[in-house]
Amino acid sequence: MTIMHSNEHLAVMEEMLAAARKHGLELNKAGMEINETGMDFLVAFATDHEGSRWVLRKPRREDVWERAENEHKVLKLVSRLLPVNVPDWRIFSPELIAYPLLAGHPVATVDLAAGGYAWKYEQQSLKELFFDSLAGALAALHGIQHEAAAEAGLRVNSPAEAREGFARNVTEVQEHFTVPAKLLKRWEAWLATDSYWPDYSVLNHGDLHPPHIVVDENQRVSGLLDWTESEVGDPGKDFAIYFALFGDEGLRDLLQRYEKAGGRVWPRMPEHIAEQWAAYPAVVAKFALTTGKEADLEMAKGMLEQWSAD
Repeated sequence: MTIMHSNEHLAVMEEMLAAARKHGLELNKAGMEINETGMDFLVAFATDHEGSRWVLRKPRREDVWERAENEHKVLKLVSRLLPVNVPDWRIFSPELIAYPLLAGHPVATVDLAAGGYAWKYEQQSLKELFFDSLAGALAALHGIQHEAAAEAGLRVNSPAEAREGFARNVTEVQEHFTVPAKLLKRWEAWLATDSYWPDYSVLNHGDLHPPHIVVDENQRVSGLLDWTESEVGDPGKDFAIYFALFGDEGLRDLLQRYEKAGGRVWPRMPEHIAEQWAAYPAVVAKFALTTGKEADLEMAKGMLEQWSAD
């Protein structure tokens, strides 16, 4: 996080404070911090007159609001069903979303300069408690009944629909980007092989990477943030970035803990998750097509060119 001082940033801060005030929330400008790492929201942190910290989120684009509406529905549902905390949105409007800052710290933050993560705790020395509590939170999330998700107004995809969604994404990306032949062949083999794919779907988080995982001082997972992409869909989706960070051995260890906590697995689940990570450039490319921003399109193009199919 950095405290911004440019006229443009000061104007944004004033807008956010004014929007909060309009909804009855008085915040102090002094010490206000802005975090620009999010692709969908400009995020600010400010303190109210009683000393409580708040998170302010301002949508960056019009298309973000539809996903924010989905997130609002998700939070109402999961807030009463999970063993961890989630944001309690006190203000929910197209101009501003605001909620009290969750206790704890993200287990890592985005390090733009290094092009990776800055870990709160050394990645290779995370405690058993971290992995057990993460597995427990995911098992609880994935165990939420589809009927409850549907009643809450969430998107509910069958296993076949989730698979078809990946296939449509690949097709659309091919129409707008050059995909290396070897990488495309791997994607197509994954999509065509039934044994990779589960015969069930779950309510997933959809964007589970370290900055969205909050831990307490003991490294217990105490909260999950940013539920914009959440839906009932493929159960492997919440493990793909974890696989990229901890490798096959780390993934299999987490899946054992997950199953012990009540999570459902199938024989080729680790391999399926590895294939999802291999297809991650298609996810980034789809995002770039949604935003239409030149910087996002170039990022996707570069990832497709550099991504290894091995």
